[in-house]
Amino acid sequence: MKTILGIGAHYDDCVFGISGLLLKALRQHHRVVVLSLIGDYRNWKPVQGRERELVDGTVRLGKEYGVEMRFLDFAEMKFDVTEAATRLVAEAVADIAPDIAFTLWPHDQHPDHERASGLAKVALGFGDRLIDPAKSYKRPERVYQFDNGPRHTIGFEPNTFVDVTDEWPLALEWLGKLMALMRNQPFDKTTLDGAQRAKEALALYRGQTCGVKYAEAVRSLNAYPEEIF
Repeated sequence: MKTILGIGAHYDDCVFGISGLLLKALRQHHRVVVLSLIGDYRNWKPVQGRERELVDGTVRLGKEYGVEMRFLDFAEMKFDVTEAATRLVAEAVADIAPDIAFTLWPHDQHPDHERASGLAKVALGFGDRLIDPAKSYKRPERVYQFDNGPRHTIGFEPNTFVDVTDEWPLALEWLGKLMALMRNQPFDKTTLDGAQRAKEALALYRGQTCGVKYAEAVRSLNAYPEEIF
């Protein structure tokens, strides 16, 4: 059993970007953890007054699907790639000890996505330089970057495609429930909201690219050997 870690800025980044991948890992009996750097939503107007409900509800939904959801206490637009911030992420990575990690693509219209990607890159690759030397630190075997969809990601060209057709119904449902939680509305399984429609369009496009119905695509941070035969 491996530990799979997804790192995003916001509560929904990994669920939008790689929910199919995470669910596929669960079906193969791996441990799956999602780390969202922003856990303080008091300055985000859509959930003002319900900040704790959003975080607790996201954790609860993750448990429904078998995913461990963790949050740091950064706030929107109030963190940067500093030594102190990177140390906090590195300490979380050391505690989780991932074998494989997924992070946001670094070029994005949203500054929080870019900063989260920078923090994750340092924490995953060089976290042992930042944490207490007495603490154990495990560098992941592989790191992949994922995109955050239309109107966010800039210049993303994936080189790794994963068939998520079997996981697709649950992946789309998970995202829909999360969006309903954010809006403080009941989940309507008969209607796709904007985030679900965007994810479906992207998954269909990735699927067409690699010859399956639905796919998610990532870019490996480094080149890794693949067994062809």
